[in-house]
Amino acid sequence: MATAEATVNDKREIFGWAMYDWANSAFSTTVGTVFLAPYVGALAASAAKAEFLTRTGTAWSEGQPLIVHLLGIPIAPYSFIGYCTSLSVLLQVFFLPILGAIADYSHIRKLMMQIFATLGAVSTIAMFLISGNLWWLGGLLFMFANLTFGAAIVFYNAYLPDIASEDQRDRVSSFGWAMGYLGDFLLLVLNLAFYQFHDKLGVPEDVAIRINLASAGVWWLSFSFITWARLRPRHARRSLPKNETYVSIGFKQLGSTLRELKRFPETLKFLIAFFLYNDGIQTVIAMASTFATAPLLAGGLELSLSTLTVVILIIQFVAFLGALFWGRLAGWVGSKQSIIISLVIWAGVVIYAYFGLRSEARALEFMLLGVVIAVVLGGSQAISRSLFAQMIPRGREAEFYSFYEVSDRGTSWTGPAIFAFANQIFGSLRYGIISLIIYFIAGLILLPSVNVQKAMTDAKSYDANQTHN
Repeated sequence: MATAEATVNDKREIFGWAMYDWANSAFSTTVGTVFLAPYVGALAASAAKAEFLTRTGTAWSEGQPLIVHLLGIPIAPYSFIGYCTSLSVLLQVFFLPILGAIADYSHIRKLMMQIFATLGAVSTIAMFLISGNLWWLGGLLFMFANLTFGAAIVFYNAYLPDIASEDQRDRVSSFGWAMGYLGDFLLLVLNLAFYQFHDKLGVPEDVAIRINLASAGVWWLSFSFITWARLRPRHARRSLPKNETYVSIGFKQLGSTLRELKRFPETLKFLIAFFLYNDGIQTVIAMASTFATAPLLAGGLELSLSTLTVVILIIQFVAFLGALFWGRLAGWVGSKQSIIISLVIWAGVVIYAYFGLRSEARALEFMLLGVVIAVVLGGSQAISRSLFAQMIPRGREAEFYSFYEVSDRGTSWTGPAIFAFANQIFGSLRYGIISLIIYFIAGLILLPSVNVQKAMTDAKSYDANQTHN
């Protein structure tokens, strides 16, 4: 039953909302950051070596190009997941705004969130099937899971203005991110323990990785039920006009929103800045495992998967505290200023990553950089989400968050593609880091020019006009 007059700042509902961060963040980290890219990259590399042997009659050796073909397309093995990430976000560009428009018109945000979260979790569980020559299945399942992950997040984010008052949104958003990192940390502890002791348990290494991938889907689906039990729908479900479908209404609603975007110039400016700097953040998250575990000759750090997982564990724990701290920092210096501070730190990290991490102590350096990233990781994204909530009109939350989600967590469009393409052209992952430096610098240049107060005034003015009409 819809509850149009549901109260805000209800602790029980806010906890239920934050538990979806706990549930779905396992996909971003366990699958997107830690296990999938190195595993699929290694499978694709093995397939490329077998293809080289078949084509030339000789075994592949270091220094020779390593390319695998999929549907006749040449692909560098360690670039494959980067391309898949970009393609999944390209699909989001087309689908998410329509879904957001449908959700805003129909008031079925909660139902749509349930549908897409379930689809994403089930496709993640199916990653257990990735093995041997089925390396391409890893990319296919990841693209579908990432698409549905993004769709569910649109409706999840759209609830933020409903459950929290303006003065509480930074805190609530940061709490959600912190819960996500805590959930990530706990699942990764279990995954790391299982991976470390797989030999003693009599489980082959590849099977252990596949079980860990599937565990993220089980975790995602299981804890989502807490959110669905506590999150209350807003507004009564709206019936369709005669001869209309939700799809046709969605396109009309989206068209109306696109025509009205000129009324929110500062919100658009913030979105562009967010696309730039958050594409950099998401590319770091998406490509970190590939960069860390790839061979030195490929521009990587050649760290073991165990070392990588320990670093990610440290990041998740520190990020839990960092997200809570950044919520307080936003209260002290302002939301926009706190994001700018985080971007300065991000820019420093990626500049160091390009010029440094070349000594025998690179594992320790990588760990220290991970700690620095962890401090700003959740905060920079949590405060961006709550700040955006202040800039959008009521009744259009899902539509506006559908644009926002195109570069939200776990998703980035151009970053992974440029990173992967640079690796394929130059034969070194380090060249992709240059693009990250550009993203953060561009975000730092544009964000300070955003007039937050005008954006909030424009949104409230729109609300008033709609109420009057």
